Amino acid sequence: MVEEEAKSFPMELSEKEGVENNGFVQNEAFDEKETDTSSQEEIPKICMIDVDPVVTEEPALKPYAGMPKEVLLKFSSQARYRVTREILFWLIIAAAIMLVCATIAIIALSPKCLDWWQASPIYQIYPRSFKDSDMDGNGDLKGIQEKLDHITYLNIKTIWLTSFFKSPLKDLGYGAEDFYDIDPMFGSMSDFENLLAAIHDRGLKVIMDLIPNHTSDKHRWFQLSRNRTGKYTDYYIWQDCLQATGSVAPPNNWVSVFGNSSWQFDDVRKQCYFHQFGKEQPDLNFRNLAVQQEIHDIIKFWLGKGIDGFSFGAVKFLLEATHLRDEPRVNKSQNPESITAYSQLYHDYTTTQVGMHDIVRSFRQTMNEFSSEPGRYRFMGSDGDEKEDIEATMMYYGTTFIQEADFPFNFNLINMKNLSGNNIFEAVNLWMKNMPAGKWPNWAVGSPSAARISSRIGKEYVNVMNMLLLTLPGTPVTYYGEEIGMENIASENVSEEHRNSDPVTLSEKSPMQWDGKENAGFTEGNSSWLPVHSDYQSVNVEIQMTWSNSTLNLYRELTSLRSNELPINRGWMCYVWNDSDVFVYVRELDGLDRVFMMVLNFGQESTVDLKALVPNLPSEAVIRLSTNFSNTGKAVNTKLIKTEMGEGLVLEYKTANAVHTMEAFQGRCFVAEKACYSSAFNLLHVNC
Repeated sequence: MVEEEAKSFPMELSEKEGVENNGFVQNEAFDEKETDTSSQEEIPKICMIDVDPVVTEEPALKPYAGMPKEVLLKFSSQARYRVTREILFWLIIAAAIMLVCATIAIIALSPKCLDWWQASPIYQIYPRSFKDSDMDGNGDLKGIQEKLDHITYLNIKTIWLTSFFKSPLKDLGYGAEDFYDIDPMFGSMSDFENLLAAIHDRGLKVIMDLIPNHTSDKHRWFQLSRNRTGKYTDYYIWQDCLQATGSVAPPNNWVSVFGNSSWQFDDVRKQCYFHQFGKEQPDLNFRNLAVQQEIHDIIKFWLGKGIDGFSFGAVKFLLEATHLRDEPRVNKSQNPESITAYSQLYHDYTTTQVGMHDIVRSFRQTMNEFSSEPGRYRFMGSDGDEKEDIEATMMYYGTTFIQEADFPFNFNLINMKNLSGNNIFEAVNLWMKNMPAGKWPNWAVGSPSAARISSRIGKEYVNVMNMLLLTLPGTPVTYYGEEIGMENIASENVSEEHRNSDPVTLSEKSPMQWDGKENAGFTEGNSSWLPVHSDYQSVNVEIQMTWSNSTLNLYRELTSLRSNELPINRGWMCYVWNDSDVFVYVRELDGLDRVFMMVLNFGQESTVDLKALVPNLPSEAVIRLSTNFSNTGKAVNTKLIKTEMGEGLVLEYKTANAVHTMEAFQGRCFVAEKACYSSAFNLLHVNC
């Protein structure tokens, strides 16, 4: 009975509920067994119930947020949606095309951005005299690293280090004993790498000196050459000079830069070697391709370390004539036997020989291998040629198609014999009128081989010289200490040892004066390698930072003006007036109505009527900067501009009449990187 009820139970469920739920299967084996057709009971049929559909009207469907694809497709083909969609599509395409065209136009019309070596002044450091970190009295690389904040305080972004190679430290250390090592006096290679990293961490750049012309006589190459060892035999210039009598007779009358014969007898090789500088600095033989490759390897080594550029010095001496003829005398009547000074000969056979520029250009090509990475252009500077031969100097810029130096260093402002407004004009104009089109000028008022400004031309002209330096077009170069107006020390305070080992002008430039403490804060040791100047308690960085009218603060204001004002940064320069006392010029930019006029006094008290010199000049201008800070911000009458001895003014005024467009000033205006300003778009362009 129970069994029958169990069998009938599914039937009752089926009849009552309509469908049996077999979704839960407890056991697969059981399931297979139950589904066996031989033993499975007949599955009851499902009852179907027919329902008469109620005829209803479907409501109108409208678009709604989150509708599925099927609903969306019902509306997308309707005209009002399709047309709107197509209009939006073509508007987006048109906008994209316009954006691309505008971008191309902006790129095409934009002037070349100033590179890092153009945008910032260069600050030159002689490491031995900058800062001593280990109390031995000699400046070093760690000391430079300690004082990097001073560089950034000056708004300067490029540092130029003079030679720090291992050397006997003769002639500024430019006769290297090892081009791949640091002189222990300055530190170690690790110190250099740390300094380089610290410089780059601050967003600064660093260039270094390289004198490829000669080495020290202590160099391994020279020691191998004097012993005629393998390929090194001809690394230097050797000539027979030993007479049968045992006396030495130089091969010709060539004289070294430092005086006396440029040939020195070597007891080991029994020949004379050639030296254009000191006898401890034998010249390399650049007609030997192996020597050229050695220099290329040195360049690659330091660029690989991360150096941002080189200043190549003494390159005009790289080659000498192979015929070894006597050089012509300046004074034909002078006894040939009495010639001992470099100035007594014309150096036709020992400087700027054919092929020399090819060697310098090859240096540039090697540096270009490291310049392909964006933002890592490697700068190349070189020294110039003879002071009197400006055309020869300009050849170092290269040509339109062949790149050489970015610029040869310009020392015209240092080489002036007498200071006056006219002489300043001549020095500036000499460079600008001879510089090839599209090239970039540079200026220096101090260097390792020149006396300091205050000692060379007078303390009263330090500020106006710095104002000239930082407002001329191009890259200014400042030698350490000129930003605070340091002076040379008296030569009698320099030891005989230092006078003999270094140029007189260097040995008279004392260590950097940082503060009023003992040894001017240069060293914490008992003494410095050269004595500090006696004025260090009033002429130092620390105290001048607190004086509003100090040389240091004026220098800083000028570097800020140069970096922030487009007309001074990259605009036109036009000469307005010069006489024995003043030099006047303007800096302006196309499209910008703000003009700066520099009135610089290099003589005695003077009064100039600027309005009579420049047509349509406003009757009033504002003193933007003055060497006398109390005058800054004052309005002055342009008909009556008065300046005292050594005073400098940066006047600012607004005008729509650019000086460089006036007929009266044609031939008196120059621009290196031409650009125009658009006030509508607040950008620079070249379509002037």
